[in-house]
Amino acid sequence: MANLPRQDDSLQPSSKDSDHHLHNQTIKSHSTASESIKAVAIYEVVKGVGALLGAGALWSWHADLEHWLTTATASWQQTFGQLLAPQVDSAVRIAQQASKNWPLFLLLIFAYASLRFLEAYGLWQDKTWAYWFGVLGYGVFIPIELYYLIVSPFDWFKLGILVSNLLIVVVVYRNMKRKGLI
Repeated sequence: MANLPRQDDSLQPSSKDSDHHLHNQTIKSHSTASESIKAVAIYEVVKGVGALLGAGALWSWHADLEHWLTTATASWQQTFGQLLAPQVDSAVRIAQQASKNWPLFLLLIFAYASLRFLEAYGLWQDKTWAYWFGVLGYGVFIPIELYYLIVSPFDWFKLGILVSNLLIVVVVYRNMKRKGLI
C-alpha cells in the first residue's frame, strides 16, 4: 500500500477552522424567512400602516366626518363613476358609525394595526407562532368570503380579497411544510 499522508484525528482544528465552523453554525441558527414569507410580512405592514392612516383620518376629521364623507364620495363618483360603489358605500357607513363612537373605533383600529405589525415581525423573523397565526387568521375568513361571493351579486373586489387570502394561506402553509411544522 502506498504511503499516504495520514490525518491525525487527535489534532485540534486551527482557530481559522474553528471561526469558520462557528460562523456557519451562526448562519444556520439564524435562518431567515423565505422571500414569499417576507412578501406576506410586507403585506401585513402595509395593512397596518393603512389602518393607522385610517385612525389618523378618524382622529382628525371625526367632528366633521359627514361633510368630509360627502365631499370624498362625490369626488370619487365624479372621477371613477360607479367603480367600487358598493365598497365606497360600505366604507361610508362604517365611517359614519365610527364618527359616533370614535374613541372605541380608534382603539379597535390600533389593536388591528398592532396585530398586523406583530404578525409581520414574526413572519420576517421566521417565528413558528407567526406561521400559525397567518394560516389561521386568513384561513378562517375563506369560508365566509366564499359564502358572500356566492349569495350576493358578483363583485370583483370580493373575488380579489378571496384570491389574495387563498394565496397567502397557500404560501404560508407551503413554508410551514418546508420547515416541518406540519
